[in-house]
Amino acid sequence: MPDQILTVEQRLALRSAATRLADEFAGLFSQETIERFLNASWDQFATNATTFNFLPVLAERFARQRLQALARVEGKANDGLPTVLFLCVHNAGRSQMALGWFNHLAGGRAIAWSGGSEPTSEVNPAAVTAMAEVGIDISSEFPKPWTDEIVRAADVVVTMGCGDACPLFPGKRYEDWEVDDPAGLDVAVVRPIRDELEQRVRALLESLHVATPGLA
Repeated sequence: MPDQILTVEQRLALRSAATRLADEFAGLFSQETIERFLNASWDQFATNATTFNFLPVLAERFARQRLQALARVEGKANDGLPTVLFLCVHNAGRSQMALGWFNHLAGGRAIAWSGGSEPTSEVNPAAVTAMAEVGIDISSEFPKPWTDEIVRAADVVVTMGCGDACPLFPGKRYEDWEVDDPAGLDVAVVRPIRDELEQRVRALLESLHVATPGLA
């Protein structure tokens, strides 16, 4: 179990999450591996959490993403879809908007994840509002760290402002996007950042030979 003292409800939630993940990754990973990733994910979010109500859900979602990445790295799962990782400092603004655009435009024909070198506690509200204006809901996303298996599983790593803190793996394709940080800005100033990210994501998907819908 995680290092923190858990309530009965939290322990039950984690056990239920472990059961779901074990069913989902049956034949790929052992129960011990699944519980290790789940507990590590809990610990990562619990460190900076202001409320523990949603921690079991966040831990399960992040553990699932990490296990999916590990399965790719170890050759246990290969759907042939190109995979992109968006990284910034707090995983609260630029990388979350880029992820939202990517998922919207790729339509399941490619996979994207996001992470931060110093993830904060919540996604930037101005970024959430700006994306909602174009019909993309990122309100359910959450800042998360990057991990080795997630970086290793990505075909392309896009960095935005994290500098030397961003992970560097030899032989991997990297792109560094110089995009303004929306932290502390109001929605009116975030909109041009949002629109620039759309164009950059479209160009990235084109380079990956992933068809996207035309501009409105």
